Amino acid sequence: MTARPDGAPIEVLLVEDDPGDVLMTREAFQEHQVGNRLTVVPDGAEALAYLRREGAYPDAVRPDLILLDLNLPKRDGREVLAEIKDDPDLGRIPVVVLTTSAADDDILRSYQLHANAYVTKPVDFERFISVIRQIDEFFVGVVRLPPRD
Repeated sequence: MTARPDGAPIEVLLVEDDPGDVLMTREAFQEHQVGNRLTVVPDGAEALAYLRREGAYPDAVRPDLILLDLNLPKRDGREVLAEIKDDPDLGRIPVVVLTTSAADDDILRSYQLHANAYVTKPVDFERFISVIRQIDEFFVGVVRLPPRD
């Protein structure tokens, strides 16, 4: 299942500053034939503006799932995660930290900030595709997502 119960596609917000990782994620979505919609913002400040429908994003669609890198320009991913989870409206959106860091401190801090999952990005493309597929299968096929606004 790659759609909400009402048939609408799952809206995924990718917060990622590395163009190569953005390209790999897009390719993983295409290769796995993920029918979800992927929106990309390049930094933490843009992510918060998008989520709050501010600035250039007055008509932004509320995401059903956020894939969040930790090491971002302007606003660090940890700050973004804290703000999302502290906001009563945004806090219900599942956030998967998808980062290159395997540091115990980053993992612990992310879960303390209420990340829904922490995934270390594989550098191998085939493995990366597999990880994106598994995230999709779990959060789209197994988990019931909260209703949209």
